[in-house]
Amino acid sequence: MSDIEAKPEQLVKSKKRVADHGEVFTPDWMVEDMLNLVKDETERIESRFLEPACGDGNFLVPILKRKLAVVLKRYGKSEFEKSHFALYALMSIYGVEILEDNVQDCRANILSVFAQTLKLETESDLYRAAAIVLEANIVHGDALDMTECTDEKQSILFPEWTYLGKGKFGRRDFRFATLTQMSSFTPDTLFGDAGSHEIFTPVKDYPTMSIKDIADGS
Repeated sequence: MSDIEAKPEQLVKSKKRVADHGEVFTPDWMVEDMLNLVKDETERIESRFLEPACGDGNFLVPILKRKLAVVLKRYGKSEFEKSHFALYALMSIYGVEILEDNVQDCRANILSVFAQTLKLETESDLYRAAAIVLEANIVHGDALDMTECTDEKQSILFPEWTYLGKGKFGRRDFRFATLTQMSSFTPDTLFGDAGSHEIFTPVKDYPTMSIKDIADGS
């Protein structure tokens, strides 16, 4: 077996999970090959990625690593700029996962890479803000029916984060199901003349926030 081939036991957690949920993890070498097909986007800080079956983050983690490498190269000399653009890079990563243990692992794996890259202490505002962002961006839900895995089966909400400059971030929350409807509003379709404002109406619009505001949940 070649060095780039993953051992079978690394790709599954249990046969039962494969049978019940079709859970099979993509080997690292294949992840990198697939990401290289959209290399420019993976290295664009603000480019958003959504993994609808994100597992423990084996796609999202390397995407973040690529983005953070760009942040360090571009803004590494300024602690202020580095911190804010690193958080903005994290804000661009989204995932949905039906298995709760994977959700927790995914958040932890992404946060670990973020913290290690930026050399953060767990009590720092940036670390705490990153944890809040991941709570919102990595959702325990079913991407097929676009609902959370709760008794109420509420619609999945995703935050649209924006960096406004000067240490301020914006946030607007949208229903996942509404966002997916955008493909039906292209110019050559029945609803092609519908304005984007009719499609993208946020469920909630937040006041501008600093890193500390996000960390404190305010």
